[in-house]
Amino acid sequence: MTDLEPKLFVFLLSTFLGLEVIRRVSPLLHTPLMSLTNAISAIAVVAAIQVISESGTKFSTILGTLAVIAATTNIVGGFWITDRMLKMFRRETRHRD
Repeated sequence: MTDLEPKLFVFLLSTFLGLEVIRRVSPLLHTPLMSLTNAISAIAVVAAIQVISESGTKFSTILGTLAVIAATTNIVGGFWITDRMLKMFRRETRHRD
């Protein structure tokens, strides 16, 4: 058993568990869930930057860069979707002339 196998098992288990939890979330909780995933993605960005700075191989640098791009895209998309959802619940104000 190599050192990679337990880490891969934990990664796969957490992926399936995360998908199951997110799939069962009520639509009313979408905005709080998006803010939570944005926070998690921000942590992933910081970790990926640290991997890039400490990497000794070109492969690690490429994977770290892809992780930064993917997590940043997730953060921006999360804010964009949350903003669109919140706009749906705003009341229109009528201007008096």
